[in-house]
Amino acid sequence: MWRLHPDVLRASAIGLAAFVFGAAWQAVTPERVPPGLPPIQLEPGALFTEFGPLPALPTQTPAAVTLGAKLFEDPKLSGSGQIACASCHNRELAFADGVSRSFGHDRTRLTRNAPSLVTAGWMSTLFWDGRADSLETQAILPILHPDEMHGSLPQVRERLAADAGYRDAFADAFGDAQVTDARIAQALAAFQRSLSPRRSRYSRFIAGEVDALDAGQKRGLALFRGKAGCASCHNGPLLSDQRFHNLGLSFYGRQRQDLGRYAVTGAREDVGAFRTPSLLGVSRTAPYMHNGGIPTLAGVVAFYNAGGARPRPRGDELNDPLFPETSALLRPRNLTREEQADLVAFLEAL
Repeated sequence: MWRLHPDVLRASAIGLAAFVFGAAWQAVTPERVPPGLPPIQLEPGALFTEFGPLPALPTQTPAAVTLGAKLFEDPKLSGSGQIACASCHNRELAFADGVSRSFGHDRTRLTRNAPSLVTAGWMSTLFWDGRADSLETQAILPILHPDEMHGSLPQVRERLAADAGYRDAFADAFGDAQVTDARIAQALAAFQRSLSPRRSRYSRFIAGEVDALDAGQKRGLALFRGKAGCASCHNGPLLSDQRFHNLGLSFYGRQRQDLGRYAVTGAREDVGAFRTPSLLGVSRTAPYMHNGGIPTLAGVVAFYNAGGARPRPRGDELNDPLFPETSALLRPRNLTREEQADLVAFLEAL
């Protein structure tokens, strides 16, 4: 388990207000359903919040955002001086990186796909396994991870404090030129909170422009909220319930095993469970899933149409109490080819 530096813990506390703000809107289901939305059909056990526009985030100071953007692009934050946050979160690729699993320090192939950051400011937990509860905490962890940026906070502080441009930027953002771990985290978090998804056909539709979606996309929306079962997990303004679900892709007991949320909580029900990602801007963030194992949206739809993956225990796994169970929210959907195409068309409208 990670032990966080004391300054990082203090930065996390600073992010508490934003976290509480996010939890508040997530828990409230709007009384008024936006016009044009078809009926909803949910699986038993689904936690649903009605679709709607993204709420406003707390305003970030321009100087903090500018400093955070500069830090985000700067390889000084890595041990080698060659890797930046932007190496895995490219603004030209919706702040993802377009490969199945990212490359980290010394060209180490990482175990997970780099998620897009365009909705990070609205998330109540960060990373596929939810191990960070604020952007301030999240911002520091990749810097410290030995396989990612392989950095150290004393080294980063020293590099930044030696740079006159950074001293001026910290003074603009915080009132004096002191470089601290907490301020680095706050600036990176401020930059990420300044991001938002691009305006899309769907955002126009959900804002009340009912003709923003064409006929095929509207059929896809109806499937998304009905027969296809997508809205049981992908709902609310983010099209994410922000919960953790097992899709059968943990490769339990095999070379590519990833226990997901279990590594954070130690709870049996979290073995192989990963956080539901937001789908806003999803057409720009291929490949998909926590391991980047599905290259196209059509492939994702086919995967869910089949009911996800349902690995069976082998040999000594038969009595293994930790052998993961695929979520009951997943089941075969029997979508026709035409219905799958309409569903992809709707996802592309996001």
